[in-house]
Amino acid sequence: MTYSYKDAPLKVFGVPSIEKTGIFERVPRDVREKIPSLEFLGRRTPGARLGFKTDAPSFTVRIELETLSPDIGLSIYTCQSAHVYLGQRQKSKFLGLVNPPNYDTKFFEKTFNKSQEMEEITVWLPRNEIIKNVEIEIKEGYGVFEPTPYKYSKPALYYGSSITECAAASNPCASYNALISRHLDLDYYNFGFSGNCRGEDEMANYINTLDISLFVYDYDHNAPTPEHLALTHERFFKKIREKNPNLPIVMISRPTATFDDDARARRDIIKKTYENAIKNGDKNVYFVDGEEFFKDCPDDAEVCFTDTIHPTDLGFYYMTQKIEPVVIRALTQA
Repeated sequence: MTYSYKDAPLKVFGVPSIEKTGIFERVPRDVREKIPSLEFLGRRTPGARLGFKTDAPSFTVRIELETLSPDIGLSIYTCQSAHVYLGQRQKSKFLGLVNPPNYDTKFFEKTFNKSQEMEEITVWLPRNEIIKNVEIEIKEGYGVFEPTPYKYSKPALYYGSSITECAAASNPCASYNALISRHLDLDYYNFGFSGNCRGEDEMANYINTLDISLFVYDYDHNAPTPEHLALTHERFFKKIREKNPNLPIVMISRPTATFDDDARARRDIIKKTYENAIKNGDKNVYFVDGEEFFKDCPDDAEVCFTDTIHPTDLGFYYMTQKIEPVVIRALTQA
C-alpha cells in the first residue's frame, strides 16, 4: 500500500501550515510577497520530518523534488537527500539515505529493511530543495500507525542565518537545532534563511501567528551592518514579546572562527537587547554568547568551520553543548 505524506497516519513535522494547505513551505505566499528575497528560501523546508510507525520488515521511501541544483559548498548527500532514522527519537539510529543519483533526476526512491517489530521511522527530508511529493510504500498485511508524539509537542522556532538553516552540516540531522530536537524530543521549526534573515517586521508578524514553545534567534551574520542590527534586533524582540508575554526567548550572537571588532560590536548589540529586557522585568529571556562556543577547543578551532563562517558537524556539536542547556532551562522555567 502506498501512502502520500498527506495521508494519515503519516505525519509531517517542522512545516507550519502543511496540515491546512498540504504544501511544503515554511513561509506562505502572502508573507513571501512582502519579503521577496524569500520566494525560494521560504518554500524549501530544512528541518522537515516525516514520521510513522510500522511492523513491516521493509518499506520504500519515494521523493519527488520540484527543484534540484548544486550547492557550491555541499554535496548531494547533504542537501538533496532524505536521511532515514529507525527507533525512538532520542535513541534512533541512522538507517540510510534516499538520494538522487545525479542533478538531473528529481524522482528517486530506496527500500529499507528492518525487523518485524513495531518501530518508529523518522525521515529527515531534503533541506535544500522545494519538495513536491513524498510517498511511503508498505506491503499489504502490515500495520502503519501514527508516530509517537514529541515529548515537547509544541514546536520551538529557530530564526536566523544559513547556520540556523543547517548550512555546511553533512546531513540535516547534524545542525545544532536538529541535535537539540533529537536529544530533548522537541519538535521544532527551522526558520533559517541563508543570507536573507534581516529581522523584518513582516517576519515577526508571521512568527506571531504560530503556536510555539520557544523562540531562538541569531541573525547578526545576515545583518548588513551593525547599524542595521541595532535598528532591528530589539524591535524584533519587542514585537514577539508584545504578542507572547510568557514565551521563552533565547538570543544568540554569531559563531565565528575569529572574533574581531565587528563581531563583538554585533554581540554587544544583541546583549543590550537582552539586558534591557532584564531591566524591564522580563523573566523569560536568555542570552548565549557565540564567542564561547569553541573555547573548549582553542588549538583546533579551525576544524569547527568550513570557511571561518559555517560550522562543520563538529562545530555544530560544540554549539549544541552551549545552547542545549539554555534551551532546557528555558523550557523548564516556562
